[in-house]
Amino acid sequence: QVQLVESGGGLVQAGGSLRLSCAASGRFLSINGMGWYRQAPGKQRELVATITSGGNTNYADSVKGRFTISRDNAKNTVYLQMNSLKPEDTAVYYCNAAVVTIRSLPRSGDYWGQGTQVTVSS
Repeated sequence: QVQLVESGGGLVQAGGSLRLSCAASGRFLSINGMGWYRQAPGKQRELVATITSGGNTNYADSVKGRFTISRDNAKNTVYLQMNSLKPEDTAVYYCNAAVVTIRSLPRSGDYWGQGTQVTVSS
């Protein structure tokens, strides 16, 4: 069983910063891509940022220059540093990981965290 546990959400004023963390635990062989997605009330879940096992990153246009995704492969953890936050960044943020387990070989399985609320006040 693979679990992704997020932390770091909260309430912040516009212009402030937050850092989200997501740690993977359980029985697995490796983790390929990891990423962050978000879902605002009444909207579909959308990609925020992704990072490959080699460190290549991809960002939604709306967060480029403000958010930074990183990962610590030794800790099986992905981070999202969010700066210059705006009210429109308010959403539940979900961690995602492509995890290779014995059962999923040779492919990876798609896992999601439970979500963490980020609220930006104006």
